[in-house]
Amino acid sequence: MAANAGTPVIGRRKHHRQRVMSEINVTPMVDVMLVLLIIFMVSAPLLTVGVPIDLPQSQAKSLDQDKEPLTVSVNDKGQIFLQNSEIAVDDLIPKMQAVAEARGGTEARVYVRGDKKVDYGTMMKVMGRLSSAGFHRVALVTEFEQGAKAQ
Repeated sequence: MAANAGTPVIGRRKHHRQRVMSEINVTPMVDVMLVLLIIFMVSAPLLTVGVPIDLPQSQAKSLDQDKEPLTVSVNDKGQIFLQNSEIAVDDLIPKMQAVAEARGGTEARVYVRGDKKVDYGTMMKVMGRLSSAGFHRVALVTEFEQGAKAQ
């Protein structure tokens, strides 16, 4: 009979070492990317906040733009805003000329946003000042007309 049946045999033990993983576990990275995607999708519309204006509607197609647009807004009270800062009508020409010098010329397109309730004379005064400042590429911003079919 075996005398050492219950005692472990020294020297016969097998040491199993785990192999080092050389692969990257991409599951946590995918999870983080999906969370970031959702965060950016939710926050992107919130970043385009500007002067609150009730824009008129039209069926015109949108224009392509390659960099941050230069925007002049006129709200329903007749206040004029360059980007998001309010300026006086008389300061529009010097400010626009300064912008032209900073951006490298007057070839940039200027987007004019006007509330539905702004009178025609105020809008023409703003557009005349833009023309006097040397900007001849002026685009009027509207919302896409609800219920209209795109062509």
